[in-house]
Amino acid sequence: MVGNLLHCGGTVAADRRESKGGLHTALWTRALENGLEASETSYVARTRGRPVLQFSKSADPAVERIYRTHWVSSALSEKDRQKVEEAANKPADLVVISPLNEFVCEECGGTGAFLFMEGPGPLCLDCADMSHLVFLRAGNAALTRRAKKASRLWAVVVRFSRSRKRYERQGLLVEEGALEEAEAQCLADEEVRARRRERDAARRDTEDEELQQAMAGEISRLFPGCPEERAESIARHTATRGSGRVGRTADARGLEARPIELAVAASIRHRDTAYDTLLMSGMDREQARTQVRSDVTRILEEWRRAPVS
Repeated sequence: MVGNLLHCGGTVAADRRESKGGLHTALWTRALENGLEASETSYVARTRGRPVLQFSKSADPAVERIYRTHWVSSALSEKDRQKVEEAANKPADLVVISPLNEFVCEECGGTGAFLFMEGPGPLCLDCADMSHLVFLRAGNAALTRRAKKASRLWAVVVRFSRSRKRYERQGLLVEEGALEEAEAQCLADEEVRARRRERDAARRDTEDEELQQAMAGEISRLFPGCPEERAESIARHTATRGSGRVGRTADARGLEARPIELAVAASIRHRDTAYDTLLMSGMDREQARTQVRSDVTRILEEWRRAPVS
């Protein structure tokens, strides 16, 4: 079990049997043999005051130390080691529960939409001095991030899922002013994004128009007998953005001959032959293509020749 960070709490029972003091356990030996270094972490509760959690009934210092010990790779740089230790020692978020059933507040005997576990039993938000916070439902990452940053006091809201057998995050409780500030920032961002979308759309329209004009010109060069308005129609159709047609391929945008010829052949097949009618009659696609192939080839050859003036 070698890694950047290894927690040994899960092996306490077995290790304690091997060494009553807990300091020379099998895990301890294995960690040292693999060049890992011990680092103690304080586990704190998700309540105000962040009291340090106790893992054993006896509160035996040796046992508690085992639970608090992480093992850090000695190969980590000092900077990376500091990041690992900071993450391990980061205080847990305050957690408020959205209960499935009605509860009774330990202090006032009332109830509410949320409860906060502190002391001997659940507290309503009024008794927990958190009733001034407003609920922000999860779903908007930017709004959540900004409201959390602006709020001096905030808590994660969770609700138990009976189907998944676990608590799942529902959103945050934040200060109302912080939420209003975050909403204003997101609204300003949306205006900026809207202007950017407009500019991007205009740029794409220009690019599409330029591509269609260039493609129409290339169609006229490869097929001088193709009517000009037909060449423009084929270029518009095959180069439509998001269509997935051959005109949107990299080769077509590079005005390679083969995809342009395929686009012209497709246009002829659909507009100048009985291909679509054959498909509607129930004929197999490949069979229908075979039946109209001579007509498509004939028109392509006609268009390859310059018109007689």
